[in-house]
Amino acid sequence: MYVAHLSLTDFRSYAQVELPLEPGITALVGPNGQGKTNLVEALGYVATLGSHRVPTDAALVRAGASRAVVRARVIRERDAGQPRPTLVEVEVTPGKANRARINGGSPTRAREILGILRTVLFAPEDLSLVKGDPDGRRRFLDDLLVQLTPRIAGVVADYDRVLRQRSALLKSAGAAMRGGRTGADLRTLDVWDAKLAQTGAQIIVSRRALTQALAPHVEKAYAQVSSGQGDAVITYKASLDQALGNDLGDDDASVELVEAQLLEAVGRLRSKEIERGVSLVGPHRDDLVLTLGGLPAKGYASHGESWSFALALRLASYELLTNGFDEAGDWGPDGEPVLILDDVFAELDARRRERLAELVAPARQVLITAAVPGDVPEPLAGARVDVMGGEVSRVL
Repeated sequence: MYVAHLSLTDFRSYAQVELPLEPGITALVGPNGQGKTNLVEALGYVATLGSHRVPTDAALVRAGASRAVVRARVIRERDAGQPRPTLVEVEVTPGKANRARINGGSPTRAREILGILRTVLFAPEDLSLVKGDPDGRRRFLDDLLVQLTPRIAGVVADYDRVLRQRSALLKSAGAAMRGGRTGADLRTLDVWDAKLAQTGAQIIVSRRALTQALAPHVEKAYAQVSSGQGDAVITYKASLDQALGNDLGDDDASVELVEAQLLEAVGRLRSKEIERGVSLVGPHRDDLVLTLGGLPAKGYASHGESWSFALALRLASYELLTNGFDEAGDWGPDGEPVLILDDVFAELDARRRERLAELVAPARQVLITAAVPGDVPEPLAGARVDVMGGEVSRVL
């Protein structure tokens, strides 16, 4: 697949911009602060309904505007015959539910566009996947899951809603017990326990399967980027296993089994949860553990090794999105995603720049942002668009 056209209205720094694109390699070049990243951020938003830079949508709307609109014409080439263009539009309105349109149709839930455009985005923020807190690694898994199986977006949204409601109830129940009152809060808590287990089990099972599928690709990609310096291993660490006293989690456990285990775990932890007013077990407390040469990458890996691991996670994502991962056809191939490299080459040493450039050059569409043309490696020479002061112009 590739993006043939991007249109923005009141998105970030752009009141209005039209950007025609082609297959192959395109470099968006301009000094920092001129809007290059805003363009590729918009494409990432169409693919995942999230930004790689900020956790909420409010910052995406231009100052003084009430909403932002992103439109992308996506060409999907997986079917035989003539490629099929799909016009995707998403309207971002802070404080309200975002809306979307497909091919100019009636407004629908934003989640309906998921899966039409798929991207893999490399950015300086990726270093936090290795050096940062677990929430970034959980988000990495969930964003990839959403692109592989768009329905999981609804499950994640439901789980987040349940978690907020249950946490509020835990605080209320704790206050009631400290005041000598019991009853209604605890009976209601049983209902939210069941909802937490139901939605949480689906997320845990999906993340475990994804981690298993990614693992060999991560190991291979790390060897390619780092010239084989140490084995890169990823494993999924569930808070559920710790709560139940399991040393090793069951990666092949069914959704039904994990749901039952979650119910057992929250039952064991109920008194602690009420005392602390927080949910202590569930996918919101899990982690993707990264090890290098048998040691935790966080805290032990050098800066260069950490960058290689972060790049390996993105390259593995690209491989999985392109080729699928099992013989049964689950998460099967659906065409190459668009590769986006947002100012990443300025962060890498010469050897890693060269290796990454060689690995991504054959992709169907590669979009690169760079402050100066010299930041774009020679293997990625292609079309160039200058970005300056909110204006874009193609360099012939």
